[in-house]
Amino acid sequence: MLIVGLTGSIGMGKSTAAARFRARGIGVFDADAEVHRLYAGPLAEEIERAFPGSLTEGAVDRGKLAEHVIRSPHRFKELEAIVHPRVHAAERAFLQAEQANGASLAVLEIPLFLEGGRDEHVDAIVVVTASPEIQRERVLSRAGMTEEKFKAIVARQITEAEKKVRADFVVDTSGSIESCNSQIDVIIAKLPALSATAYEEFWRD
Repeated sequence: MLIVGLTGSIGMGKSTAAARFRARGIGVFDADAEVHRLYAGPLAEEIERAFPGSLTEGAVDRGKLAEHVIRSPHRFKELEAIVHPRVHAAERAFLQAEQANGASLAVLEIPLFLEGGRDEHVDAIVVVTASPEIQRERVLSRAGMTEEKFKAIVARQITEAEKKVRADFVVDTSGSIESCNSQIDVIIAKLPALSATAYEEFWRD
């Protein structure tokens, strides 16, 4: 089974690209959705102990949690130490299930994939990108987003130039959804020619 890492900075169009993979019958693991699930209960108490005042009605309030880490950026590592092991376990379970179901291809949609130095955990890397102006417009239109939060998020991410250098494929989402879909289709057609080694090396056990 070939494993693809789908990544890109905030507001670059990962969800749109992921939707096309799903529409083509390919399983996609959404790391951000898994974080939402964990914040809704499984990790709520542990995060509250580390970052008091982060809960609303028993679930992690991402806005309140963001205030903690924006004020103290060094605490991102502490938060990651709580969340990442659980997300990685879910990734492994997803890939093992896909393998057991006979899938020839699976996608891991992970925002900070390259920042985590996880290039070798997949067989191919797809980076989605857009112009800085479009990125900023998309992100600031989100509910609860502020300029300060946007800058804090971008500061944690590597540059677009470095992402593109480390990518096997780059998808420009500045245009229409149809354009994005067409680019994904071209990538899907090319993937079978690649060597699939990551699953056996990193994910089987």
